[in-house]
Amino acid sequence: MIIIADGGSTKTNWCLLDDSNKKIYFNTEGYNPYFVDSDYIVNSLKKGLPHDLPFDKITEVNYYGAGVHNEEKANIVEVAMQKVFPNAKVEIGHDLLAAARALLGDQTGFAAILGTGTNSCIYDGNEITFNIDSAAYILGDEGSGSYIGKKLLTDFIRGLMPEAVSKAFYETYKLTPDEIMDNVYTKPLANRFCASFSKFVYDNNVNIEYTRQIVEDAFEAFFKNLVSKYPNYQDYTFNCIGSVGYNFRNVLESKAQQYGMKVGKILRSPIDDLVLFHINRAAKNA
Repeated sequence: MIIIADGGSTKTNWCLLDDSNKKIYFNTEGYNPYFVDSDYIVNSLKKGLPHDLPFDKITEVNYYGAGVHNEEKANIVEVAMQKVFPNAKVEIGHDLLAAARALLGDQTGFAAILGTGTNSCIYDGNEITFNIDSAAYILGDEGSGSYIGKKLLTDFIRGLMPEAVSKAFYETYKLTPDEIMDNVYTKPLANRFCASFSKFVYDNNVNIEYTRQIVEDAFEAFFKNLVSKYPNYQDYTFNCIGSVGYNFRNVLESKAQQYGMKVGKILRSPIDDLVLFHINRAAKNA
């Protein structure tokens, strides 16, 4: 039995694959090692994973996660996975690699993530060959849920929202500017907190022009500061995974076309296609 997991900063999608390739799906919260340690991950998995999961019979765990940028961060996740799945060979990869493999399989191309955070790359059909760092949610992450959420929160705090939107925002969340500042600057997982407000942008029907402009500006920054900096980027189709890219795909597709890119796949989650990648790879290596 093997497990394939795609972990964002907010949510992790899991698939248990038995010897006959039967799939069982489940979810837990996300585990970004920039914000959580091994003990946190272990405790969360013990609570969040199905209690009837055959932990001792799982022989392989392929975990792809947000924030796994280097050996130190990967080790935080690996230590946790090894404790939870004691008999498994554990492989830790970046969630960007999961996105590329899900979107492109064994084909060369451009792949991006637009979820809680942002990332992008050129992929050679097996590995990532070129990546421009998104600089994470404080310095960058243009186009992401946290980027969109930060703009919304800033407008609310400064009184720049249209009055009807501001009223709807407060009625939805019952947060004062001081409480928002406290959540962002003194509490953990501020990136997840900011990103949670992208749902308000998606749901808003009070002033669609205002919220659409926030999304337009976020995607403009994403293409201007990241996508267009890849050499010969217009030679590739634009492929993207993530809830923000998927929910606002009409705006995203328009922006890609403005930058001279044909649109390929835009998916909410990579897990189905990622599982297929591993099934195909196992078949080739059999």
